[in-house]
Amino acid sequence: MATTTAVSPEAPEPAKVPINHFGRITGMFFSPRATFEQIARRPSWLAPVVLMTIVGLVVGVVINQRVDWRDLASKRIEESPRAANMSAEQKEQQISIGAKVSPYFAYGFGLIGPILLVVIVAVVMWGAYNLLGGANANYKVSLAIVSHAFVVTVVSSLLFVLVLYLKPIGTVDLDNPVAANLGALVPDGSAKWLEKLASAIDVFSFWVMALIGIGYAAFNPKKLKTGGAIAICFGVWAAYEVVRVGISFIFS
Repeated sequence: MATTTAVSPEAPEPAKVPINHFGRITGMFFSPRATFEQIARRPSWLAPVVLMTIVGLVVGVVINQRVDWRDLASKRIEESPRAANMSAEQKEQQISIGAKVSPYFAYGFGLIGPILLVVIVAVVMWGAYNLLGGANANYKVSLAIVSHAFVVTVVSSLLFVLVLYLKPIGTVDLDNPVAANLGALVPDGSAKWLEKLASAIDVFSFWVMALIGIGYAAFNPKKLKTGGAIAICFGVWAAYEVVRVGISFIFS
């Protein structure tokens, strides 16, 4: 008598547990691909922007405690090509204005800078990946990817705070405080366009661009491979830097 063997149905794959907002932020450092896969399914952007804003305000507080704005304004004016055509009274007036408004700019940049940066970059990347990569993403997805990618800049901000406390007041180079780019190797007095070109080769900028590429590849893996997605982001960055450095070269 023939016997039949019962075949048990395959067990369904366990559903992935959603990553909370804290896990999404830490995931940028340890498992960006898996984290972006969940972000693509359930886009969110508020938590990383809030974190960057808090850190930005902390930087604003510390920078106002550790920077002599009057001395810095004086140095900037003396380095300006306009200095030769300014009287002592005009220089003093400019120095006084700079010393008064700079603290407010420091707070304002920390408060508004993160959301403004994320919104603008998200718009640019939204257009670039849809046009060049066929990502078929909506703006909310782009905002989620870009905001989480920029989370890694918090490391740069915290290093900036550390440098401000370690160095004597008035000695920090605000143009390149963490020395994370080639601008730190450019000699003083070099052409402005060369300084801008060197400062563009930045560790944290490259890190952010790589994460944006990983994020878009995770959103639409059928259309975008990771390497190609990263290349699109680097291409947009290169075009921007060519314009920025070119303008500096023309007017220097």
